[in-house]
Amino acid sequence: MSELIVLCKTNEVEEDTPLSVSPENFPMLAVYEHEGEYFVTDNLCTHGMAVLTDGYQDGEEIECPFHGGAFSIKTGEGTSPPCFTPIKTYSVTVVDGDVCIAAG
Repeated sequence: MSELIVLCKTNEVEEDTPLSVSPENFPMLAVYEHEGEYFVTDNLCTHGMAVLTDGYQDGEEIECPFHGGAFSIKTGEGTSPPCFTPIKTYSVTVVDGDVCIAAG
């Protein structure tokens, strides 16, 4: 098992209110909770370079604050124009109340 990077505590992330985190050696990331599961994506829109956590989470989608395009928080795929280039997603592990991703 690879080393894990702790991003935040689970109680710091609220449903439909993504959290911005900036772990060392990673781009700015967004942590989401949806129906008791946690998801992590890059936090910059691939269309307009907007910070996605400044946008609006609606269930499984994060809407960009610049142009209203959206992405799936589960797959990173664009779900509405003008967001066509996917955002990167990360596999999440929850350990003792910490939201973690692999270091490598």
